[in-house]
Amino acid sequence: MNHITFLGSGGARIMLSTQLLATGGMIISLDNTLFSLDPGPGALINLLKYNIKPTDLHGILISHRHLDHSADANVMIEAMTKSGKIKNGQVFAPADALDIDPVVLRYLREYPQEITCIKPLSNYTINDLPFTTSMPHHHDNKETYGFLFHAKNTTLGYIPDTAFFPELLDFYKADILVISMLRLEKGDFPHLCVNDVEAIIKSIRPSMTILTHFGLEIYQEGPEKIANYLKEKTGLNVIAATDGLKINL
Repeated sequence: MNHITFLGSGGARIMLSTQLLATGGMIISLDNTLFSLDPGPGALINLLKYNIKPTDLHGILISHRHLDHSADANVMIEAMTKSGKIKNGQVFAPADALDIDPVVLRYLREYPQEITCIKPLSNYTINDLPFTTSMPHHHDNKETYGFLFHAKNTTLGYIPDTAFFPELLDFYKADILVISMLRLEKGDFPHLCVNDVEAIIKSIRPSMTILTHFGLEIYQEGPEKIANYLKEKTGLNVIAATDGLKINL
């Protein structure tokens, strides 16, 4: 069955350092392909907590090299490959996460079946699941990409950290959309806020929108309260992720 398990619903520095909300990213199962997406701190611990075997993973995808999206990449590779005893899984990451300031340690790079440096607006396959990378996001001068996963009966989009820009509305046309919504209101940091997410939902009109990667302001306001507000404003199905939430797609 297609599903998403949230190994954490928090993001950014305060959540990373306090773990008020966990920061392990998510596990996605689509068309018999199981993979870790943006394994931040705590990804492996929570993977095991929710009874998911790391050796069952077909791979790991990293949207960008910030720690709340990549800090557990190495331990996930270790676990996925039984410390290199089995050649297992694919790893996908931008160039600056592999070359310039690498978050994937070099001694581990022989462990997976393949490590791929992703490029903008390009097509790839993890196991048997095709996916497309987005245009570069506007995010703190870090090479950042989102993804569209093309399952047989649905398209799943993932919008990681970015400032809002109009091209997001053209690319992320998906049946189900997972959006990183860090802020209540626009600020100095390049992250989506509630009004940005409202505009995205109204334009794309996915059948389901799942909000995640909440910062401290969202946590204090209440993610479920904000999801209900967006549901009323858009007339569409909007869900706030929680730590450990499993959603069948």
